[in-house]
Amino acid sequence: MAHHPRTITFLRRDGRLKHYGIAVEDRPPDETLAASTARVAGEVVPADGFGFTIAHEAATAGLGLVYWWANDNEIHHRVFASPLDDLGRLEAADGTGMACVWELEVIDFERRAWLADVLREEDTDAYLERALEPVRV
Repeated sequence: MAHHPRTITFLRRDGRLKHYGIAVEDRPPDETLAASTARVAGEVVPADGFGFTIAHEAATAGLGLVYWWANDNEIHHRVFASPLDDLGRLEAADGTGMACVWELEVIDFERRAWLADVLREEDTDAYLERALEPVRV
């Protein structure tokens, strides 16, 4: 299997949610996919929740991945998918997959930030201000 690097980009923050993007090409994901991912996150993340999303324009589908922190130290998630020819049409997806190597880069960063800023320092503002710098993985 050949490895083809992808660039991970921090897109923006909305309230208590941080939004990231990944695309097969060396660019941010399609804006329609990013906006749809933020929209579905608003529907599933509890109003008082902190979390992050990943809009991943993958090789075979658009993925809207939504993660939020619960019970102090647990990460919860929901997966949404869309066809490549209609990236804004995210629908809940079933399956056993957790994440790919590119998505794990974001998850690992966010886990470390949550541990350092919230669990150790009790500083949610610091957590929200911290974002993964663009990285090619």
